[in-house]
Amino acid sequence: MIARIAGTGSYVPEHRVTNQELAASVHLDTAGILRRTGIHERRWAGKDQAASDLATEAVRAAMEQAGCAAKDLDAIILATTSPDMWFPSTACLVQRNLHASNAFALDVSASCCGFLFALSVAEQFIRSGQTKTIAVVATEVKSRFLDRNDPATAILFGDGAGAAILKTGTGGAGIRSLRLYSDGSKSGMIQIPAGGSRQPISERSLAEGHHVIRMKGGSLFKAAVLRLTDVTHEILKAHHLQPDDIQHFVFHQANGRLLSAVAKRLRIPRDRIVMTLDRYGNTSSASLPMALDHLLRNGRVRPGDLIFLGAFGGGLNWGGALIRL
Repeated sequence: MIARIAGTGSYVPEHRVTNQELAASVHLDTAGILRRTGIHERRWAGKDQAASDLATEAVRAAMEQAGCAAKDLDAIILATTSPDMWFPSTACLVQRNLHASNAFALDVSASCCGFLFALSVAEQFIRSGQTKTIAVVATEVKSRFLDRNDPATAILFGDGAGAAILKTGTGGAGIRSLRLYSDGSKSGMIQIPAGGSRQPISERSLAEGHHVIRMKGGSLFKAAVLRLTDVTHEILKAHHLQPDDIQHFVFHQANGRLLSAVAKRLRIPRDRIVMTLDRYGNTSSASLPMALDHLLRNGRVRPGDLIFLGAFGGGLNWGGALIRL
């Protein structure tokens, strides 16, 4: 039994946030923001939008492409680090929105690597024969957790959701390989320190700004380049492949400099790397399925093409997947 991607979908809020809009608050000019990030604009959710709202629309788009209805879903596995609330799970709220009464629903938290972790969980359910059709969705509203005056984070993050419908398949198409890694000893590189059981909400934690994303950008950049190149080499070697054998590389859209560094180390032509960062910013766990949806809908992919997915994020977590369409 193999899991194959039957359809993809994505959704972004309407509100565009340009570099010009952010420049004054972070004390950078628009050219400086673009040079640091490769981002022209990002989307931020409206006041009435939460992670489940974005996810619901992305799953609906994926179901339409896959030709399935909500009643056909056996499970909804959702990745996020910006849930609607701590409980119930955001996946359960999406199940409610879709009226997917036959599906069980659960959340996965693995920061920017969340979609790969959720995809792995879904693949195991399909391989075991317990399920036939699963919605895998990653959704983030990181704009609610930003210090709007912090140039390290405010210029990077956007909101959005991406989804894939996994079904059982036979033959050569499907997920050929998926590997995941973690290193909790470096968890301090990017985190939201307060709001959990270790540091609950208090007047002091709010005053000290512990409820927003804090990131050690330089250290994180170096770790991301190393881990992404390592896992790419590892998976390709296991399948006796070279980078030239892969038609499309879909990496987490962290920032433009990171994508350029990974491409250079792997000697990948830039036209084989999917880029959505410039329009949507870093949408954390949602960036991978959003970029995959963009790729599959733009007419560049042919049956039999190999696609490599790679992601790195807080935890630290990283991983890669090899998919044949």
